[in-house]
Amino acid sequence: MAGKYDLVIVGGGISGASLLYTTAKFTNIDSIALIEKESEIAAINSHHTNNSQTLHFGDIETNYTLEKAKEVKEGAELLAGYLEAHDPDDEMHARRSKMVLAVGDEEVSELERRYDEEGFGDLFPKLRPIEREEIAKIEPNVVEGRDPEVDLLALQTPDGYVVDYGRTTKSFVDRASEESHVDIYTGTEVTDVTPTLDGYTIDTTDGRFDCEAAVVAAGSHSLQIAKELGYGQDKVLLPVAGSFFLADDLLNGKVYTLQMKKLPFAAVHGDADVHDPSVTRFGPTAKLVPTLERGRFSTVSDFLDVFGLNAAAALSYANVLSDRVLLPYVLRNLVYDLPEVGPRQFLPHVQKVVPNVDLEDLERATGYGGVRPQIVDTSQKSLDMGEAKIVGDDIIFNITPSPGASTCLKNAMRDTRTLLEFLDGDYAFDETAFRADTIDNFPRGDAADSLAGDDIVDGVPAMDD
Repeated sequence: MAGKYDLVIVGGGISGASLLYTTAKFTNIDSIALIEKESEIAAINSHHTNNSQTLHFGDIETNYTLEKAKEVKEGAELLAGYLEAHDPDDEMHARRSKMVLAVGDEEVSELERRYDEEGFGDLFPKLRPIEREEIAKIEPNVVEGRDPEVDLLALQTPDGYVVDYGRTTKSFVDRASEESHVDIYTGTEVTDVTPTLDGYTIDTTDGRFDCEAAVVAAGSHSLQIAKELGYGQDKVLLPVAGSFFLADDLLNGKVYTLQMKKLPFAAVHGDADVHDPSVTRFGPTAKLVPTLERGRFSTVSDFLDVFGLNAAAALSYANVLSDRVLLPYVLRNLVYDLPEVGPRQFLPHVQKVVPNVDLEDLERATGYGGVRPQIVDTSQKSLDMGEAKIVGDDIIFNITPSPGASTCLKNAMRDTRTLLEFLDGDYAFDETAFRADTIDNFPRGDAADSLAGDDIVDGVPAMDD
């Protein structure tokens, strides 16, 4: 296999696939190829067992600032609109109730401030504060067994999209493949990327690809390739692996706890599995690992390429990990993976969501969880909480830390604009058609649309799944 293309996309996860769909369906770029090293599309982090299945809007993620929530909101609505338009049988998603829960006076006050004073109530018109009685109607197990003297408050919304990102990735690729100028290559591993006078040569295990422009959307490996080409020298990685615990049917939708503002990691939350509502998943945990892919020790050498074995990197890691919030968090999360001790230590986090859960109700979710790249900026000696994208000469590197899946179409939209600047040709991007196929299908409304009030039947919320 080999060929010459206007655009080559490296990586068949949700990030690469969403860009393929956007460029194939809504631009007139003449020839596009997608290269994926695995035998199947979406085999690594986009697989539904390897992420928390959450579509992040920024409404209940309490470590998001209002500015970040505004950014994430549009991205989530683009993807939600796509799912509403192209998944009528709910094979890729389910729409359920979603809430963030405050327990105790201090957390209740913080959540009230967030909603009323910080502007989240205005930004998200479907989001509404509910108290103990209404929480119990929507999520009975959240209230049952809890001390009645302890204050409770939740911010609840019907936009609790639970997403199978693997199937969504395949949907993007399938729709792009309808176009005659698109080629998909699986089982094709990139061995070298070389700049040329008119673009790039990409050597693979199945031959050579030449292109005018390239996008590397290969997760943590994106920074590895970027560094080989001289980009991203002030960035190193801290790969973080997430794990989960499973329990029987305990929740109807998603229930988040309050997050620490300085942490880029999701707070422990519970939600029903996208394909099996009788299973409730709790997590994620977050531990540092010396690999770029979960359970693949062959990627240790790749990790060393992006870890940064130099003084600047060492000082940056020391500065990040010595943080008085982050260090205890990292150490606690190491404990959760230990046999016997781990589930016992994790149990209080689950009981904050569902008080009546016992240790025997939990089991480790074997085989679940992926690796998320956290970017460390060695020039600032800090975690980079912004977008992990490097734009070079006719090439883009997407490293896509969370919420990369939620904002995949927004990233694709931005990258498509950049690619048209790269390519020497009379190419255009039909953003009106792109929006008509995606965000225009997102259900607008206000609190009256929520899964409470008239939608409650015998104490059970009416769900769309």
